[in-house]
Amino acid sequence: MIFRPILNAELALLSHSVQTWYKHFEAAPDLRASETLCSAAIDLFNQGHRTEEELTAILIERYPGLAAILVTSSIAIH
Repeated sequence: MIFRPILNAELALLSHSVQTWYKHFEAAPDLRASETLCSAAIDLFNQGHRTEEELTAILIERYPGLAAILVTSSIAIH
């Protein structure tokens, strides 16, 4: 599959989705969590999920809190 470059407006959409995830869980930004969330948001976007609401809802469902991300990424590293 060939992907085109992401436009600035699309980057803003992805960023807002990740920021809304942090607000939803009242979590402080974390580098490892942000890498996971941003990567997931880009993958979802490339799969056709194109609204902030849709992206945020999927991120919230898939990653139910900061601890869930950190445990998952820690397991993946080991």
